[in-house]
Amino acid sequence: MGGPGDDSKNDPILEVNDELKQQDNKGGAEGSSGGNKAKAAIQSTARVGGERDNMAPASGNSIHRSGSRPQLDLSKAAIQGSSEERDPTILLPNQSDDISHLALDIGGSLIKLVYFSRHEDYSNDDKRKKTIKERLGISNGNRISYPVLGGRLHFVKFETNKINECLDFIHSKQLHRRECYPWNPKNLPLGSGIIKATGGGAYKFADLFKERLGVSIEKEDEMDCLVAGANFLLKAIRHEAFTHMEGEKEFVQIDPNDLYPYLLVNVGSGVSIIKVDGEGKFQRVSGTNVGGGTYWGLGRLLTKCKTFDELLELSQKGDNRTIDMLVGDIYGGTDYSKIGLSASTIASSFGKAISENKELEDYRPEDISLSLLRMISYNIGQISYLNALRFGLKRIFFGGFFIRGHAYTMDTISFAVQFWSKGEMQAMFLRHEGFLGALGAFMSYEKHGLDDLMSHQLVERFPMGAPYTGGKIHGPPLGDLNEKISWMEKFVLKGTEITAPVPMIPSKTTGLGGFEVPSSRGSALRSDASALNIGVLHLVPTLEVFPLLADPKAYEPNTIDLSDHSEREYWLTVLSEHLPDLVDKAVASEGGTEDAKRRGDAFARAFSAHLARLMEEPAAYGKLGLANLLELREECLREFQFVDAYRSIKQRENEASLAVLPDLLEELDSMSEEARLLTLIEGVLAANIFDWGSRACVDLYHKGTIIEIYRMSRNKMQRPWRVDDFDAFKERMLGSGSEKPHPHKRALLFVDNSGADIILGMLPLAREFLRRGTEVVLVANSHPALNDVTAMELPDIVAEAAKHCDILRRAAETGGLLVDAMINPSDGSKQNSASPPLMVVENGCGSPCIDLRQVSSELAAMAKDADLIILEGMGRALHTNFNARFKCEALKLAMVKNQRLAEKLIKGNIYDCVCRYEPPCRC
Repeated sequence: MGGPGDDSKNDPILEVNDELKQQDNKGGAEGSSGGNKAKAAIQSTARVGGERDNMAPASGNSIHRSGSRPQLDLSKAAIQGSSEERDPTILLPNQSDDISHLALDIGGSLIKLVYFSRHEDYSNDDKRKKTIKERLGISNGNRISYPVLGGRLHFVKFETNKINECLDFIHSKQLHRRECYPWNPKNLPLGSGIIKATGGGAYKFADLFKERLGVSIEKEDEMDCLVAGANFLLKAIRHEAFTHMEGEKEFVQIDPNDLYPYLLVNVGSGVSIIKVDGEGKFQRVSGTNVGGGTYWGLGRLLTKCKTFDELLELSQKGDNRTIDMLVGDIYGGTDYSKIGLSASTIASSFGKAISENKELEDYRPEDISLSLLRMISYNIGQISYLNALRFGLKRIFFGGFFIRGHAYTMDTISFAVQFWSKGEMQAMFLRHEGFLGALGAFMSYEKHGLDDLMSHQLVERFPMGAPYTGGKIHGPPLGDLNEKISWMEKFVLKGTEITAPVPMIPSKTTGLGGFEVPSSRGSALRSDASALNIGVLHLVPTLEVFPLLADPKAYEPNTIDLSDHSEREYWLTVLSEHLPDLVDKAVASEGGTEDAKRRGDAFARAFSAHLARLMEEPAAYGKLGLANLLELREECLREFQFVDAYRSIKQRENEASLAVLPDLLEELDSMSEEARLLTLIEGVLAANIFDWGSRACVDLYHKGTIIEIYRMSRNKMQRPWRVDDFDAFKERMLGSGSEKPHPHKRALLFVDNSGADIILGMLPLAREFLRRGTEVVLVANSHPALNDVTAMELPDIVAEAAKHCDILRRAAETGGLLVDAMINPSDGSKQNSASPPLMVVENGCGSPCIDLRQVSSELAAMAKDADLIILEGMGRALHTNFNARFKCEALKLAMVKNQRLAEKLIKGNIYDCVCRYEPPCRC
């Protein structure tokens, strides 16, 4: 870009693209990882039952299609889903048009591809969920605004010189087909499709796409796409932005309501500086012609490097003090303290080459590369700061081909911005910066469906086997599970990382123009230390923020900070040591077949690789917390088709616990009110000992039966507990003196483990609330995790328990859990005489922990009338949410089954108990 004062409209090197131009690129500027855009629209995944060949063409009020932009007919739209489905399908019975679902950003070095895939269809036959929706007044009508169905956004990269691999991938997944939906009689003919694309390759390879795939490339404006992609990421991805100082990343939470204005600096061959004021509102306010092209061009001349990456790799081994003139070189090794310049400050880039009697071949290519990198990065940082100062902006986001996750580049830019702004501004970078163009093109469709999605409706997951791991291309995309397993067996060793690190000597040089060069921490910095893995974005329109959080913006689910090295090392080691036992359980759950053993081995390799990557680079997958780690493990199990590793164990423990439940209920009924309440809380704490995620508890299982362990645990219950608010809770429940408090209207009980935990602990407590006239909602996982009970399993457990208890039976009937005896919520005469309902809802996740920023819409609806929350178990009440505050009363109950956690969190010991009662937060 031209420097200050240049007329950008007449600038002969106007740099809109962010990919470095190459001399053999005759089709225009090549796109790149940061700026060029490929347009995609999401293929609507409306599904209906039956074979598509048997369906008649739809009729109705289809919206007319304008040009290539697809439209949706939302008339008579309805949600279709079942109890096990987290991401319901939106049924569009009158839709006759298709939605594109592929976008490309084709640059000189890389092709960035974004595509959408839909979830499987499920039948909607869950009577329990229908009953709850009727009770809550939830209709389908309030969700028809979502044109996006439950599905996934995938991010894939290919080397441009291997474009045929990209075309093969598109063809193998039929991403180029304008797929008709089940109500259309047949596919549209090949050749009628359009793929949105951006970057120089959109022009250069248009004929190839037509020839190989029979599709036309429709080009989109790069600057439009760049800004649209950045806007989407900053609003929709919770920890998209991060700072990078001295090799350390810190993720920054951006408030979507306070995003604009900001400065977007796109560093490609040259530099474009864009002021973004809102959706579709931006202007290029400045730029410079000294950018990535300058670095590559001079680098090729001076070092003979053949590629940009080769030049960057050289810089990692360089020492720019041999070429740059420092302040100390001028002042005899001392500082120029009068104006605040240290001796190690760069006074003149390449300044020593003037006075030294050396030829080019006398200088090391590594030192030349580093000096060039520093010179250009510092200047970009300074010019960006000056433009931010000019417009009064505090936030500057950097992206583009030149950045590409390179640690030293980000460090030098960050130091420049920090130095010149005296710490008042921050340079920030984006995890998905390489896909800004493709995502922006995605947004160009009028009905792409992403506009209304918020951060709580997007879940990022990290499957194995994508063509990029840690930023390195290392293999072709994997088509199916068998391919993935074969790849894992061939390339991934248990307990080792996938791509070996490239050693890097830390620089001992310092900065330019009055500030120090960042020093890397540790003895070495990987070349890809800042290469962030890009996961798959799961679009889940039904996820919502839990409405009872006192301050959702300040809420942080994780109690343990894994950015602390010792904490991270400890918990990663715990998970690693637990892995063999988990694999054994997973394989056994599938009958111990050879196929299960092979999948179990592949899972072990995959999860070990994840752990090794996170040990080396904790920010590789975004902001890391223990909840994220445990969720990653469960997702990895599901990836290798282990749906419920502890299925048989849960069944066995449920049967044993149900056998002794009648005796327990009889014992409770014989007690006074006060004694019963204490015994119930003791029972919850004692039963919480059954946790297959705890090594100490697993060792206990080998020493006795489930009932023996439960009785032993109850006998050891002695007050005061380590955290003991029971007296305050008792006063709220029973009152003091003759004053009787009003009962709670609705209690949400977040349950934990199967077996004794739910049956001998939480169900009796739920029963106590029911007998007091309180509605009870059991909140359980949507998907299996360890031995945690799921919302799918709870109705059967309740039905069995109800055989021994009239209170539970009547409440279960009212709440729709006993389907054969359900009371119609609209039948007023029956409802008036019925007991308060006992209901079950899924929480929206499949982890031992819970992030209350992303819960099911069903749970969010239930929470609106709740005045008590009970969080039970180590994962939901200690690992996460221990410090969470709520608008209603909260009771947190757990037995601590880890010595380190006990010491750190409550200054106690293993098996200590927590009973924390908190009144509503008035903050």
